[in-house]
Amino acid sequence: MGVLGPWLWVSVASAGRVHSVADAPTAPVALVLGAGIDPGGTPSPYLKARLDTAAQLYETGKVRVLLVSGDNRTHSYDEPTAMRDYLVEAGVPTEAVVLDFAGRDTHDSCQRAHRIFGVDEVTVVSQQYHVGRAVALCRAAGMTTEGVGDVTVRDRFPRDWQVGWAREKVANVKAAVDVLSHRNPVLGDPEPGVRNALARS
Repeated sequence: MGVLGPWLWVSVASAGRVHSVADAPTAPVALVLGAGIDPGGTPSPYLKARLDTAAQLYETGKVRVLLVSGDNRTHSYDEPTAMRDYLVEAGVPTEAVVLDFAGRDTHDSCQRAHRIFGVDEVTVVSQQYHVGRAVALCRAAGMTTEGVGDVTVRDRFPRDWQVGWAREKVANVKAAVDVLSHRNPVLGDPEPGVRNALARS
C-alpha cells in the first residue's frame, strides 16, 4: 500500500474540513479523542488542549453535546472519566458530557460514535496534525464530519509536535488498513447517552 496512498486519502477526505474554533460550523456533537492521562488521572497537556478546545466549542454554541472517547481497559486507567471531570471543572454541565469507555484508538472512537452512540453529524477534536486523519476515519464510519485542530501545544512542545507529525505517516497507513479491512472496534448494545443529552439541551 505504501505511504503515499493513505496520505492522499486522508488529505482528500479532510480537505476544507479542518477549522479553528472561530470558524467551525455548528454540529450537534463534538467527539473529543483521548490523548493520555498521568498515573494520578490528570489529562496530559495534549489532552487538556483538546478538552479546552471542546469546551470553547460548547461555550460558543458550536456544539450541544461533548462525546469524550478514550481508553479504559483497566480500572487504573480511565481516560473518559478524567476527560469529563476536567470539562466539568471548566464549566461544562455534566449532562452535556457523554462518556465512551472503549475508544482505544481513532478508528474505534469514530466507529463507536456512529454505531453505538448513533451520531450522524460530528465535529471531531484533536491536535491539528492528527485531526485530518480523524476526519477521514469519522467520514469512513458514516458520519458527516468537520474537525477542529488544536495548535496551542505546538510552541510548548515543539519536538513532540514534530514527532507527532512524523508518526502520522505510519498512522495513516494503519487507518487505511482499518477501513479497508472493516476492522470492528469493541462493540455492544446501542447507548442512548448522546440522544438523551441532545434531548435535554
